[in-house]
Amino acid sequence: MHKRIPVTVVTGFLGSGKTTLLRHLIVNTKQRLGLMVNEFGTVGLDGDLIRSCGFCKDEDFEGRLIELNNGCLCCTVQDDFLPSIEKILNRSESLDGIIIETSGLALPRPLVQALDWPEIRAKVFLNGVVTLVDGEALSAGCLVDDLSLIDQQRQADPSLEHETPLEELFTNQLNSADLVLISRADIVSSIQLDKISTNLVEKVRVGTPILSIRNGEIDPVLLLGINSENKYETQEESILENEHEHEHEHEHEHEHLKVSSSLVRMEMSFDKFQLEKALPELAIKHQVLRLKGRCWLPGKSIPLQIQMVGPRLNIWFEAVPDSAWRPQHSGLDLVVLSLNEDSFDSLRAEIKNLAVLKDN
Repeated sequence: MHKRIPVTVVTGFLGSGKTTLLRHLIVNTKQRLGLMVNEFGTVGLDGDLIRSCGFCKDEDFEGRLIELNNGCLCCTVQDDFLPSIEKILNRSESLDGIIIETSGLALPRPLVQALDWPEIRAKVFLNGVVTLVDGEALSAGCLVDDLSLIDQQRQADPSLEHETPLEELFTNQLNSADLVLISRADIVSSIQLDKISTNLVEKVRVGTPILSIRNGEIDPVLLLGINSENKYETQEESILENEHEHEHEHEHEHEHLKVSSSLVRMEMSFDKFQLEKALPELAIKHQVLRLKGRCWLPGKSIPLQIQMVGPRLNIWFEAVPDSAWRPQHSGLDLVVLSLNEDSFDSLRAEIKNLAVLKDN
């Protein structure tokens, strides 16, 4: 059964905490990941740090960890990115997802556009662009902790085709983001964090979540999604048990960040285009961070896959394993992660109102 691989792009200035975040994800997820790391000027540094945290067996490194040291990835898409992603995709049957860590100078959009190239677009989907910002630097009124490092990075990159001013590059990375993470939140006061978040809201797309983290620690499911079929079914069962008992949702605790999950499952008929229009609006209204599931449409033999992070919605038709839940005729099956568990009942009711016909 062909399955499209989710690709998560992690971007942010040098020193914003990208590699620390990657190390945390690798250690704390059971997903089998392929990594593409784009840094230069410090050849092999990120790769060595990733190797040291037990990413995979030594014999698997060549196919699962690729270091791109020829310069900013957005300027070497044709020469570096395409052959590298194809190399990783040769192992797609053994992978749950791919993470691309860009250099600090990268403009994310050329990379995002490259994922739509005919050679690869049928094999992958964009799972989300995650932008890290340095909370400590921003609290001091700076975009980066050490501007000289950015200058060194520019000078070390012979392939750099854009001289984008730092402020403009910062805005571009934020505007491309589906999720923004404020790093080093543990050394920034709550008042400063609120001020930083307020300023960032003006630079991101409507509906983009802004979360604060420390030491790269965040529930991997928020960044990587629920991609493994076994994990998807297991989480469904856990949520169902909670709902049968108390109509409450399973909760993930992380510092002051409280993320709740819920299952939305109903045997009703829905219209594809109406769902496409309504789901982003509902996500904003109910503080949805991530959503995954399937919709079995009337007259279709395979379901519509639905993946959403922040304001980004991806849908396509794809076959599912025999073990997956199926309605008798048509229906919707979603797992929703949200910051507001009190709105789940309202969310279910509003999704139910989108149905065009209730199945018997």
